[in-house]
Amino acid sequence: MNLSNLQPAEGSTRNNKRLGRGTGSGRGGTSTRGHKGQKSRSGYSKKSGFEGGQMPLQRRVPKFGFKNINRIEYKAVNLDVLAGLTENGTVTTLDSAFFVSAGLASKSAKIKVLGRGEITKALEVHAHAFSKSAVEAIEKAGGKAVTL
Repeated sequence: MNLSNLQPAEGSTRNNKRLGRGTGSGRGGTSTRGHKGQKSRSGYSKKSGFEGGQMPLQRRVPKFGFKNINRIEYKAVNLDVLAGLTENGTVTTLDSAFFVSAGLASKSAKIKVLGRGEITKALEVHAHAFSKSAVEAIEKAGGKAVTL
């Protein structure tokens, strides 16, 4: 087998319809376009969203909402997840490199630690943001919440 004799599997492809090649082909004459009219002409293209003159959907439906360009997207990480990752290891400092290696966030992601769950170890957690309950829980366990 080489590049010169590659071909699709038997029965996996079909021949294209050959339009406008005489009456004997069964697709001559009007070439499956019907008789006359705008749609039968060459160069015809339907405008996207055109509904035959009816008010199109994108104009019938009202505009609403907006995108806040100042929004900061955080990757949320809860305390129970941190506790699960550190329960059997000797890790005490959790920084962005740790979160990336654990698969919780990408390198460029901003991380916010949330307060769901409990933490028993004294951990030093470095993140971009913390919820109040998360800070309380970390400090109660004897750790430190460091905002990046």
